[in-house]
Amino acid sequence: QVQLVESGGGSVQAGGSLRLSCTSSSNTFYCMAWFRQTPGKEREGVAAITTTGLTNYHDSVKGRFTISRDVTKSTVFLEMANLTAEDTALYYCAADSTCGGVTWHNFKTKNLSVWGQGTQVTVSS
Repeated sequence: QVQLVESGGGSVQAGGSLRLSCTSSSNTFYCMAWFRQTPGKEREGVAAITTTGLTNYHDSVKGRFTISRDVTKSTVFLEMANLTAEDTALYYCAADSTCGGVTWHNFKTKNLSVWGQGTQVTVSS
């Protein structure tokens, strides 16, 4: 069974930076993405990337977060800068054979088939 393993979460002060990593145990997925969730709120898509380098970001993180990947290592990264308390959440990695075409439908509807366990990011103000 394919597993996604996240790492890099932690606690940081507002304005700081963190880098999350997620590695697939076997497959190289065309689409890899990051989601986040806080208690009482719906999980939201943060950023997604394809093996061809196409990217899509949630409006709230544009200009602050950067998604990238090392296809040879089946790893996706999320560089987070200028963090705010509103970025505090459990961050999940997800992957699938598609992000949902030109509309990024699967990413925007959280309809990816493989999920990691999550890594906590806490930003203190």
